[in-house]
Amino acid sequence: MTTFGLRGVSVSLGGSTVLHDVTVEVPPGSVVAVVGGDGAGKTTLVRALVGELPVDRGSVEAPDRVRIGYLPATSGSWAALTVRQNVDFVAGVYGMRGPALDRRREELLTRADLTAAGDRPASQLSGGMRRKLGCCLAIVHRPQLLVLDEPSTGLDPVSRLDLWRLVCEAAADGTAVLMSTTYLDEAERAADLVVLDAGAVLTQGPVDQVLSGFVGAVTATSRPRRPQWAWRRGLVQHEYWPDARGVPADEHVVIPDLEDVVTAASLTHQQRVRA
Repeated sequence: MTTFGLRGVSVSLGGSTVLHDVTVEVPPGSVVAVVGGDGAGKTTLVRALVGELPVDRGSVEAPDRVRIGYLPATSGSWAALTVRQNVDFVAGVYGMRGPALDRRREELLTRADLTAAGDRPASQLSGGMRRKLGCCLAIVHRPQLLVLDEPSTGLDPVSRLDLWRLVCEAAADGTAVLMSTTYLDEAERAADLVVLDAGAVLTQGPVDQVLSGFVGAVTATSRPRRPQWAWRRGLVQHEYWPDARGVPADEHVVIPDLEDVVTAASLTHQQRVRA
């Protein structure tokens, strides 16, 4: 089966390069999570993959548009239509009619816990319900490639679980899924993780591989020795030491988790850019 993704892709917007030689593979039946802060290039990557942005260099491997499901950072639904009308409208675009449409509609609304809201206009849904509806619309036609741009941002924990369930079920049916997210707990559930910063891939692979490939040391302290290498973690700060041999003997070394690894990689990249 075809593996979709970007290969050596660079994209410029407004005279600035916003993606730098990015390669991301999205195999069928798996979920790939793209993680990064504001301005990292996540939305640009997503839009390049679905064909909304031209690329300057590299290649994009994606199915025909009709076989792509896409949920942008907006709600992804029509405010004046009811929940069921939204599903019927999008399904009709893909040629779904009659009993097959009825079955698919009720299946999706049940999975998304939206059945009781079926006759409610999308404008009257909560933010979480509307994002779940948008996800249903993106997968109604069982796409080969599903692309989601920060689908769970701002959602309550229950809505996030419902939405993640829809995503995982799509992958279990063989769909290749790429989703951008700011939540590292979601990224940990994905088959592969891509850490993006300022348009460059800092590290990627299965979460265990990303963690095991970490180089350096992280310490916990109330007063970091080098503030430019430190970040807040609860009541203390964590400080990254690129060379573990340079950690002072009186510092408390901790086992880095995914947040530590991602933050350390971003700080390292930022220091290199400044230099």
